[in-house]
Parts: sequence; C-alpha cells; structure tokens
Amino acid sequence: MKLIARLIAVAGVVGAGSAAAAPVDLTSLTAAVDFSTTTTAVLAVAAALIGVYIAWKAAKLVLGAVRGG
Repeated sequence: MKLIARLIAVAGVVGAGSAAAAPVDLTSLTAAVDFSTTTTAVLAVAAALIGVYIAWKAAKLVLGAVRGG
C-alpha cells in the first residue's frame, strides 16, 4: 500500500514538473472564437427572466393590496 502511495506521489511530481515546464499556448484557439453573440444571447435571457420576476412580484404586491384592503 505504501508503494502505491509513493508511486502516485512520484507520478504527481513528474506530471506537475512537466506541466510547469511547458505551458500550453491556446491563443490561436481563443482568438478564433467570437463570444459576442453568445454573450448577447445570455444577457437577453437574463433580461427576460428579470422581467418575468419583476412582473411576478408586482402581481403578488397588487393581489396582496387587494386582499388586504
């Protein structure tokens, strides 16, 4: 059991050393992707949900005023 733990520790150190020595350059992939339409779509959905939430709260407020009055 101790041998397995030592092997895992050694593999982790070797893996971490090689990962730190050669960082991966992803600029060619990230520069080719345009997230502006995705951002616009996510913000539009969020705005729609906020609109529904505000309408729901307003309806509850009006119904509470009618029932209480």
